[in-house]
Amino acid sequence: MPVVVVESPAKAKTINKYLGPDYKVLASYGHIRDLPSKDGSVDPENGFEMVWEIDSKAAPHVRAIAEALKADPALILATDPDREGEAISWHLMEALRKRRALKGDAPVQRVVFNAITKTAVTEAMRQPREIDMELVEAYLARRALDYLVGFTLSPVLWRKLPGAKSAGRVQSVALRLVVQREMEIEAFRAREYWSVKAELETPRGDRFTARLTTLGGKRLDRFDLADEAAAKAAVAAIRAAALKVLSVEAKPGQRNPAPPFMTSTLQQEASRKLGMGAQATMRAAQRLYEAGRITYMRTDGIDMAPEAVTMTREEIGGRYGASYVPPQPRVYKNKAKNAQEAHECIRPTAMSAAPGEISGLEPDQARLYELIWKRTMASQMEAARFERTTVEIAGGEAGLRATGQVLKFDGFLKVYEEGRDDAEDEEEGLLPEIVAGEPAKQVAVTPTQHFTQPPPRYTEATLVKRMEELGIGRPSTYASILGTIQDRDYVRKDKGRLIPEDKGRLVTAFLENYFERIVNYDFTASLEEKLDDVSGGRANWKAILADWWRDFSGDLAETKDLRIGEVLETINEVLAPHFFPDPGDGSDPRLCRACGVGRLSMRTARSGGAFIGCSNYPECRYTRALGGEENGGAEERVLGQDPYGVDVWLKSGRFGPYVQLGEAAPGSDEKPKRASLPKGLAPETLGLARALELLSLPRIVGAHPEDGEPIEAAIGRFGPYVRHGKTYANLKDAEDVFTIGMNRAVELIAEKRANPGRGRGAAVAPLRELGEHPSGGKVSLYEGRYGPYVKWEKVNATVPKGEDPAALTLEAALALIAAKAPKGKAAPKKAAAKPAAAKKPAAKKKAPAKKKAPAKNKAGGGDVIE
Repeated sequence: MPVVVVESPAKAKTINKYLGPDYKVLASYGHIRDLPSKDGSVDPENGFEMVWEIDSKAAPHVRAIAEALKADPALILATDPDREGEAISWHLMEALRKRRALKGDAPVQRVVFNAITKTAVTEAMRQPREIDMELVEAYLARRALDYLVGFTLSPVLWRKLPGAKSAGRVQSVALRLVVQREMEIEAFRAREYWSVKAELETPRGDRFTARLTTLGGKRLDRFDLADEAAAKAAVAAIRAAALKVLSVEAKPGQRNPAPPFMTSTLQQEASRKLGMGAQATMRAAQRLYEAGRITYMRTDGIDMAPEAVTMTREEIGGRYGASYVPPQPRVYKNKAKNAQEAHECIRPTAMSAAPGEISGLEPDQARLYELIWKRTMASQMEAARFERTTVEIAGGEAGLRATGQVLKFDGFLKVYEEGRDDAEDEEEGLLPEIVAGEPAKQVAVTPTQHFTQPPPRYTEATLVKRMEELGIGRPSTYASILGTIQDRDYVRKDKGRLIPEDKGRLVTAFLENYFERIVNYDFTASLEEKLDDVSGGRANWKAILADWWRDFSGDLAETKDLRIGEVLETINEVLAPHFFPDPGDGSDPRLCRACGVGRLSMRTARSGGAFIGCSNYPECRYTRALGGEENGGAEERVLGQDPYGVDVWLKSGRFGPYVQLGEAAPGSDEKPKRASLPKGLAPETLGLARALELLSLPRIVGAHPEDGEPIEAAIGRFGPYVRHGKTYANLKDAEDVFTIGMNRAVELIAEKRANPGRGRGAAVAPLRELGEHPSGGKVSLYEGRYGPYVKWEKVNATVPKGEDPAALTLEAALALIAAKAPKGKAAPKKAAAKPAAAKKPAAKKKAPAKKKAPAKNKAGGGDVIE
């Protein structure tokens, strides 16, 4: 029977059900080959020749596919319908040919389907094609670019900018967007302005609100009432006037629905409405796709198949009535830069399967499915119709306007309304009956002060939107890029907003000065266009790589002789507004505040980090964090004296704010006592009493009842804890350090000793037992800190991303364990019936087998940097 290969076991299971017993459906478990994480995997001097290695985890799956082909050499590659899917198919075909599992004349077919439904799968099987080498070449060009940037530029960063971790073709551009937005916020200066509103009353006693729009015959702009005096003058002008309604005008209006989802808009709405990050969104969407619930989730197309449009319109009519179905189907065109509309939008495969009517979905999947279903339904519904009323009122020098909006027909709003990234003005409500020519009695006239607001920090949703507008990255990369810049500690997320860390600022400043093309928005977008030309057969991928490499290698050569000191001084100048903000009194912001002689500049630490230090070192030891007060620094000040009259200082160092008792004596190597401020304690709120408590740590809670040894409470590198001997137990809150009693401390230490590997609480039970290992022992599925994994004896094997743990079979688990276990692990266990035989292998040297483990992971051991 022909062998059909897809990416995941969950997908294989569903497709096997549709194809029946005449086909053998196997999973490749994602990519099977990658470039080894070492120099030379891409050779620019030899036509960009690329060296590929089969991942150790993928090797068993390749063997299984090769074994299946012995019975029937017909191979059908049914991986995802995008560049990545085409690349996986090509890699598999090449790997099978290298191991001679595929002969030259063996039939190899490629089939693609946008949804995992019986109709889509059977239709695709009737229309096979060959592997699209133009798509493969577009993938090869991207992979080569990402490798060359990552493995040539990242080492430059490590050498010239201590503490930096990596750079990437798209990663660094995304980071620059976040950093530039933060610099705009820091450079922003609020501007004052005022507005005036009047509460008015009709002759019938109904009240409404109007705002001042003209004064002295001039239409007011935003900043015309610049201060309180101008606002009070405007209020006086209104109060002195007899107001009259000049006109009442009602105009119809309408709002059309948003188009169906593509990858970027799905990530944006899931962030706004569900609070889901880009990676969590894509994981849930992947599961829904593999279960046959939605169409393919990596797409920048917003078009719907004609049969899907018909199905949606019928569902709208059946659920909400004919008035909600527009006369003609809605057609959408993508406005995003560089959009590739080869695929359909993201939609449910069956519109009749409404949210709440599907069982077996995990909470995130259910919420995301509901979002997709509602958006798809709304996209083919009638417009919402409104009536907007505008009332013009005048008297004396003043002109006012009142507006109201009434919903006449809800249309698509009955199902769904698109979310917004930033708050807007309050929606206008219904106005009372107002007649032109009648007086408007004044009830109250109120001036309101306003200040302009800085641009908002990016959320994951708005950053994806901005990248999409600029033509940077692709739907399949957005989630991983957002994850990378956070994993590298270049950016942190606080209350949903992305804030650049100082490390991210340094990397961006370095790249802007020495590798400007890498972080240039237009250059990156134009490179994406060229890569799209490759996939369309309009350009040669090696020619594009050669042009890019010529310029990039020239930039690399220019940085060869750069000294670290030169780099640091350049960054000092570029980031001076952030590192050394203007104090506003005309003094030099870089003059050391401690000694008054030295000049402040960025310095690097032995640990790889960076801080601000004084050029007068070692005479002056003043240091602070890079970001100053804005980023965890603190204004150096004396909080008071301890009972012995010694000054208690609040200071800021390279690792953040801290308190210090006294100062070091001149010429003495003895350092004064210090204590770091725990997380959550703002330096500006710190008082003398709390500072003395911090300096008194560690606190003796009491003597342990078993051995009389002391139990201490303190705050360490990893947070607050209690300690007895060598046993450390974490505390939830820094406040607990000062309040915890003996009973609770003894209990926590006992729990820690009972579960030393897992911290507090009982051992975790498996999600389910999968069965017996052929060599003996249970194979179980667990939920771990980094995702689901299978366990057999001491072997833990991670369940690959995209694979549904709920659908994991014993056979699939054994394959994962076999790939993870050291060589020779399972074989001796088969002879375990005799004790002597079981001990024999243990007597053999196992160390060499274990030492090979890192080498096996070499292909996938490095970071895939884009």
